[in-house]
Amino acid sequence: MMRAQSAWLAAADAAALSHGLASLAFFALALLLISNWRARQNVRALLVACLATGGWATGTVVLVLLGQRVSLAGDALELLRTLAWLVFLLLLIEPSRPRLRLVLAGIVLTALAPALCALASSWLALPLPARIIASASRLLLSVLGMLLVEQWYRNTPPLKRWGIKFACLGVGGLFAYDFYLYSDALLFRAINDDIWAARGIVDALCAPLLAVSAARNPGWALGLSVSRQMLYRSAALLGSAIYLLAMAASAYYLRYFGGTWGSLMQMAYLGGAALLLAGVLFSGSLRAKLKVTINKHFYNAIFDYREEWLRFTRALSENGPALGERTIQAMAQLVESRAGALWILRDQGQFAPAASWNWPPSAWSEPATGLLCQFLEARQWVVDVPDCRQNPRQYGGLLLPPPLLALPDVWLLVPLMLHGQLFAFVALARPRTRIGLNWEILDVLKIAGSQAASYLAHRESLDTLTVSRQFDSFNRMSTFIVHDLKNLVFQLSLLLSNAEKHRANPAFQEDMLGTLDHSVQKMKTLLQKLARGEAPEAPAPLLLDGLLRQAVAAKASLAPAPRLEIVDGELTVLANRARLERVLGHLIQNAIEATASDGKVAVRLRREQHTAVVELDDTGQGMSEQFIRERLFKPFDTTKTAGMGIGVFESREYLREVGGSLEVRSEPQVGTTFRVILPLHAA
Repeated sequence: MMRAQSAWLAAADAAALSHGLASLAFFALALLLISNWRARQNVRALLVACLATGGWATGTVVLVLLGQRVSLAGDALELLRTLAWLVFLLLLIEPSRPRLRLVLAGIVLTALAPALCALASSWLALPLPARIIASASRLLLSVLGMLLVEQWYRNTPPLKRWGIKFACLGVGGLFAYDFYLYSDALLFRAINDDIWAARGIVDALCAPLLAVSAARNPGWALGLSVSRQMLYRSAALLGSAIYLLAMAASAYYLRYFGGTWGSLMQMAYLGGAALLLAGVLFSGSLRAKLKVTINKHFYNAIFDYREEWLRFTRALSENGPALGERTIQAMAQLVESRAGALWILRDQGQFAPAASWNWPPSAWSEPATGLLCQFLEARQWVVDVPDCRQNPRQYGGLLLPPPLLALPDVWLLVPLMLHGQLFAFVALARPRTRIGLNWEILDVLKIAGSQAASYLAHRESLDTLTVSRQFDSFNRMSTFIVHDLKNLVFQLSLLLSNAEKHRANPAFQEDMLGTLDHSVQKMKTLLQKLARGEAPEAPAPLLLDGLLRQAVAAKASLAPAPRLEIVDGELTVLANRARLERVLGHLIQNAIEATASDGKVAVRLRREQHTAVVELDDTGQGMSEQFIRERLFKPFDTTKTAGMGIGVFESREYLREVGGSLEVRSEPQVGTTFRVILPLHAA
């Protein structure tokens, strides 16, 4: 009695572990399917069958731990699991044969009747014959399940059987083991504890077969797939585990037979093995070989295009080394190359070296009209350099330049095409592992080259635009300075013309010397700023009334002399004194030049809310609305014979720069009013 109880406890422990594995396996498979369970009816049936099997296995573990191998709950869960798989198989029978479906459904219902009766008998605790009937009904259901699997496989077209054969093995294995279990139970009038305990492990082994068929995406399942990165890492991890187990076994052997030196030899051997494993894992060539082997034997396509394109785009767009070097690295990684160089078309019609990676810099340049560049642009081929040297006829008799052949281990020439023209080309070294070039690799290299060409062209355009902006800024500053020099020349010319009349006047002589000194100092300052490219001084608080008095006084000798009227004084603005003085002086100068000597020019300062307004009124020729709209603020457009056409444009731009504005009202033959509006500065 004690021996039988001990045997039952051992079987119970094994059964709990066995069915626990089955529970984990089928719940894991259900998780793979549950994300899109509404996709198809057959997918929902498979999901329900996996959940029912996982629930049955979990319930069996609980019942075993409670010491109840046979119970009503266990029988109900098992019947539910069996029914779920039968319904799944019925749904997979070819829909074009409804009569076969109907017959098979009738057989299932017929087989379920005694099973339900046996379940009721078990619930009523009937004697042994009821349990025999239950075993017989479950045996019948297992036979029916194998029959449905056979019909599923038979009625599937031969071309589609590749996608379902592992599923047939998996589902068939479930029913085949049930058949073995219950046929043995009928033969010996009792369920064998060992066979029953091993049932969970056998069912767990059937789950991967179902997952493989799901990954092959037949008509009844989702498109399950294992990513290349996951498979690559799993293979590396599995290889490392096998290696470590072998090394551990060898180390144990050395310790067991090594005598007094056994422990020392074991530690030294394990240390060397660990270093060897680290060297293997960090070996680029071995990683490349493993990657190529997995892509070749486990996948139809060589590349995982989504992952490769994301990686390629990130390599070109993210920060890091120069774009040329990143381009070489991204192209090289597609074919496991370990070095490369890039040549880009320059303005001189030469493809000049732009970057290199793991290669010494090359000084070789190839003209755009050369045979190599003409061939790459016309054919748009990826040139296999060793093959081209051995079989030049396949490449139209192309002779590669000696400096290109002198590059260490040069392998491929990849054209980078932009709008149908050769923009650049990349030379790549031999890969870390042997790679056979086929149409897929060549197409990927060509399309990657086109994308890289667009990034490189964009960067070249940005660099050119930056230089152009620098020259534009320099030219613009030069233009403004020349305009200021013109005004100084005008003042000196006016001074020279007055010198004929007042040369004997001491006051005029003193004023003339002061004006000359001021003009010379100002010209020196302007030339120094132009030479050094200095930025203008920062704005500072400035009293407008004092600045206006100075600007009007500077024009007092002209005719008509401007008249200043300060309505509101002590108005402070934030501006650069020299530049604002230049703006106001230019506007006053224009008003004087547009007005006859007997006319009037008035300068008025007033406050309007939170702004300071300088009004410049003249009774000159005036301007039309069309002229103001189309020509007044247009740079380099002027009506003056000696003018440059940038004074009003510069004035408006500077006023906008300090937060102000310039308004114009004018009427032909009546006069013009300029309004300089500046925000007040709070102390």
